[in-house]
Amino acid sequence: MQSASDLSRPAHPMPEGASITPAGQQPNEEPSLAVRNNGGVAPSTAPAPAGRRDAVLVLGFGGPEGPADVMPFLENVTRGRGIPRERLEAVAEHYHHFGGVSPINEQNEALIAALEAEFETAGIDLPVYWGNRNWAPYVEDAWRQMADDGIEHAYVLATSAYASFSGCRQYHEDVARARVALESDPGAPAGPTAEKLPHYFDAPGFVQANADALAAALGQLPAELRDGARLVATAHSIPNAMADVAGPQGHAYEAELQRAAQLVVDAAAPGRSFDLVWQSRSGPPSVPWLEPDVNDHLRALAENGEQAVVVFPVGFISDHLEVIWDLDNEAKETAEELGLAFARAATAGTHAAFVRSLRELLAERRAGGEPRLGTNCPAFCCFVQRPARPAA
Repeated sequence: MQSASDLSRPAHPMPEGASITPAGQQPNEEPSLAVRNNGGVAPSTAPAPAGRRDAVLVLGFGGPEGPADVMPFLENVTRGRGIPRERLEAVAEHYHHFGGVSPINEQNEALIAALEAEFETAGIDLPVYWGNRNWAPYVEDAWRQMADDGIEHAYVLATSAYASFSGCRQYHEDVARARVALESDPGAPAGPTAEKLPHYFDAPGFVQANADALAAALGQLPAELRDGARLVATAHSIPNAMADVAGPQGHAYEAELQRAAQLVVDAAAPGRSFDLVWQSRSGPPSVPWLEPDVNDHLRALAENGEQAVVVFPVGFISDHLEVIWDLDNEAKETAEELGLAFARAATAGTHAAFVRSLRELLAERRAGGEPRLGTNCPAFCCFVQRPARPAA
């Protein structure tokens, strides 16, 4: 069994001093990450070439698998950001509350199994690989495995449906880091080209999965409270400066979330209003982040005489730790203190309609559909100036 120290970095990391940005180019200058990761050309509008060895890479955040992994994992997540040790220790307690194991890895494994079954049913013969940003299996090692297996092109499915630096651009960076790590090894085989699948916040199956979950959550409330319960959509808060540059025109993160939440409510509870609020803020108080926080919003609702609330975390695709801690623990406790009846909707997870939509998203790209945002992103899109992340 590998130790936490063995798992705290990839087996095939990008060399120290290497960069994902070519010499003489700025990170927000063309050619974009999307173009560079695709072999120097824009994602194609032509069908996938016959005979090309393609694969799907599920690209995730990663999470610890035991108590000894927790602090090394958090150090990976926050490397270069100057987060105080005491803050990391506070967050670590959330993981230790669940035995030091994040549910996100098991959830990604379940999603991969569901995708493989969906592909088999649809007659799609594509292998599915899995790589993470912050913990094993690392994207760098998955990339090396794809190269060893002779994969020529990878369709990257990020476990985020939305625009923003952390929701989209950083996944392009993960691919670039894996690509550069492989290219820096003279003994390695040639790696694949790659394209990230587009944002899927409005994919019919994603909407249906969330709508079914919202309807089920409404059904958990006492019958006399259901029709008047306040509907509250949540998503991960991000710094205002990050929100300002999300998408080519800015503020795409908020706009996409507003659109997704509206589609979900229209499907599950037509004609009802909803609020979009934020959760899981992690930055210092001096840095403005999107507000209101879900707990502050619950307090405001109670002050206004509301009696019941249904929270639906449309900003997430699975019930990982931030969902179950921040909503099922903190927000639920806040609601109980306020006397609010509270229900929380499930995330999309492995809902059959969601998995089907992901397969359709892949089919769209393989057929040469117009590359949408998330696949063909401009170089300046979602760019946030920040200190360089150390290579090792």
